Amino acid sequence: MDVNGVGEMEEREKKVFMWGYLPGALPQRSPILSPVEVPAGGAVSKWKDVCGGGCGFAMALSESGKLITWGSTDDLGQSYVTSGKHGETPEPFPLPIETSISKAAAGWAHCVAATETGEVYTWGWKECVPSGKVIEDPSMGLLLDKDVVDQQGSLLTEQVSPQSQPPKPSSGPASAGGEESANAKRRRVSSAKQAAESSATADEPLSALPCLVTLSPGVRIATVAAGGRHTLALSDVGQVWGWGYGGEGQLGLGSRIRMVSSPHPVPCIDTSPLGKDRSAVTSRASVSSEAEGCRVPGSYVRGIACGGRHSAVITDAGAILAFGWGLYGQCGQGSTDDELSPTCVSSLLGVQIASVAAGLWHTVCISVDGDVYSFGGNQFGQLGTGSDQAETLPRLLDAPGFENMRARIVSCGARHSAVVTDDAKVFCWGWNKYGQLGLGDVIDRNIPSEVPLDGRVPKNVSCGWWHTLLLADAPT
Repeated sequence: MDVNGVGEMEEREKKVFMWGYLPGALPQRSPILSPVEVPAGGAVSKWKDVCGGGCGFAMALSESGKLITWGSTDDLGQSYVTSGKHGETPEPFPLPIETSISKAAAGWAHCVAATETGEVYTWGWKECVPSGKVIEDPSMGLLLDKDVVDQQGSLLTEQVSPQSQPPKPSSGPASAGGEESANAKRRRVSSAKQAAESSATADEPLSALPCLVTLSPGVRIATVAAGGRHTLALSDVGQVWGWGYGGEGQLGLGSRIRMVSSPHPVPCIDTSPLGKDRSAVTSRASVSSEAEGCRVPGSYVRGIACGGRHSAVITDAGAILAFGWGLYGQCGQGSTDDELSPTCVSSLLGVQIASVAAGLWHTVCISVDGDVYSFGGNQFGQLGTGSDQAETLPRLLDAPGFENMRARIVSCGARHSAVVTDDAKVFCWGWNKYGQLGLGDVIDRNIPSEVPLDGRVPKNVSCGWWHTLLLADAPT
């Protein structure tokens, strides 16, 4: 649900480890409570990076530029289809053979991938996929059968409503509780119901085949982020593009537009003609925040993140802007209002932000000094503040044992968070019902807790919806 830089990779061979809810990853189909190595070999000779994944499936990149998926089961409906129907064995997702993937992200049940040449492919839940050139390959088998419609509707409600009813044990993880206003709850449950019902009409498939997204001439995408039902893409000159569902403002278009079927530029970013040369952009006026009536430091966007129904971006000067659903304060404005346009998190203007991640109802960012700030929903301790109290303004994490740590990478799952520190440690906190914290148990944590790595050196961490992936060097 987020995109983060990894820094320079050493030449030593990398290994990938997984924990949490990946029901098809192991024969026993049980939650993985501690880090387990993902087998390489066959289609995967070497690992390059980890990309989190969606509901019950994992994604990573091979050294050869293939998007590798695994971990799903056939009772997960849309997510199973979106994963390429890959279970215990990690396998390349069927994209065009000449395609080399550089970045990838997944929402609840849709995926987006950027290539080395700046193109973008996306697939999965149909309303998340914009117009573009469909990659026709009957062998991919990605059309969703009608007999999963009821199950699909149940799982969709989980990702849009904080108070969904827990599904039966055989249907996947139970959904979370949490407070929500009656009107907001009715609206979101209604949205889920309408989406499921409208998708189940006639003979139209629920799943979209991979398509090559149609971008404006000259646009090259450098990285991507995926939320519950929306997508952001960041170009190589710092322009953000968005598409998908925007009913709470998560596309930053200034209104509650329900569906954007083609990539649109986020309007708060400099809209003058963009060339290949970034200096042409940086020399122009700084990004401004109309909602705040102030000028935001920076000339272009260099980082993006998507949550369940909100988004966040950071500028080259280290300012953070958030927009979308605000019910739990996940936009960091000191209120629970939705933000329909990118709005500066003004309380952090004195702090230079290096990276940002977003979960279902929360946001976490790290400064260039390695400090960690969090805000938004906190029902399971996902903010790491030591309580379950929501925070509508950024809160500095200073828990015992963590106050002197310098974080350099951050990632968020639906209701859990993870960081990698400068001294090669991994900390996780939040919801842990399925072992997604990697601590060997299913007890939630409301402060950062160190994951035992047995001498492995972490290079990147990336959370899926209910699981966590780690890229690491083997012990020396």
